[in-house]
Amino acid sequence: MARKSKSLSAAVSAEIKANFDLNKFKSKKGLDKNIKFKDQEWIPLSPAFREVTSVPGIPMGHIVLLRGHSDTGKTTAMIEAAVSAQNNGILPVFIITEMKWNWEHAIQMGLDINITRNDEGEIIDYEGNFIYVDRETINSIEDVAAFILDLLDEQKKGNLPYDLLFLWDSIGSVPCEMSLKSNKNNNEWNAGAMSTQFGNNVNQKITLSRKESSPYTNTLVCVNKVWTLKPEVPMGQPKLMNKGGYAMWFDSTFVITFGNIMSAGTSKIKAIKDSKQVEFAKRTNLQIDKNHINGITTRGKIVMTPHGFINDDPNELKDYKNAHAADWSKVLGGMDFDVVEENEEVQDISHFEKEPE
Repeated sequence: MARKSKSLSAAVSAEIKANFDLNKFKSKKGLDKNIKFKDQEWIPLSPAFREVTSVPGIPMGHIVLLRGHSDTGKTTAMIEAAVSAQNNGILPVFIITEMKWNWEHAIQMGLDINITRNDEGEIIDYEGNFIYVDRETINSIEDVAAFILDLLDEQKKGNLPYDLLFLWDSIGSVPCEMSLKSNKNNNEWNAGAMSTQFGNNVNQKITLSRKESSPYTNTLVCVNKVWTLKPEVPMGQPKLMNKGGYAMWFDSTFVITFGNIMSAGTSKIKAIKDSKQVEFAKRTNLQIDKNHINGITTRGKIVMTPHGFINDDPNELKDYKNAHAADWSKVLGGMDFDVVEENEEVQDISHFEKEPE
């Protein structure tokens, strides 16, 4: 009897399924309009970057992390992205909490900026197709998140009709509100604030802009300094630690590492004459550590200059030298200078057991 009842139930179930239209059910519940993503687009970077990484540049609609030791190429990549964004009608939004920003360098790399001067010729303002904020108004992790969310809200209301490229330099340079109020830079509190404000909020809104239902596509690029943690066991491998914790790493789709683990991994290229010298380039390692877009991970060397990246190629380096030698000669006092290269190391801070305050 039980077997007969089971067979009857299966027959009824099969009949219901045969007359059930899943597409109509999805349409009735509004579930047929939220599955499409836009085709992947990129903010192009220099040909040299594309050559080394085998990717076009910065993927739009994603969280991108540029990490490495100091002066290894992170800012160069960030400014290249900003220049390219301007050229493609995307609005760069600079969030500079590291306070090492240099407008002249940005102009040298091609950022379109109008300089306002007073009657004495002194610079009083920089204007252009970008938004800029720094520590004058942004003092905490929560401030950074609130600023980004405010611009996204204005965009949604139609008051800011641009795709946005947020450029934060850098993670770990500001504490959370609780650290500020207690006058104690507590790393656990900061990491918690990063996870709450970005992992559970800002980053979700950035990635949702990839959906076809979003009229705009927004991108977040974060610069992240690192230091080297001493291995816990003898002969263990040193670990590259992200300043500010790993919250943004886990939420990132794309991670680019500049330099080496134990050192900057760079070598200075200089023009020298007598006791004077001009450092005009640096050779650095560059690798894709995380790529959830097309899965390509690469490693190679690239040369960074004050004007952007060039290939690690003797002919390109020679062309760059010839193009700028006249400018260097003004400092060196002549064109008959020598070109030398020297390796450099960052300060060894592998003895730190936690993030230095």
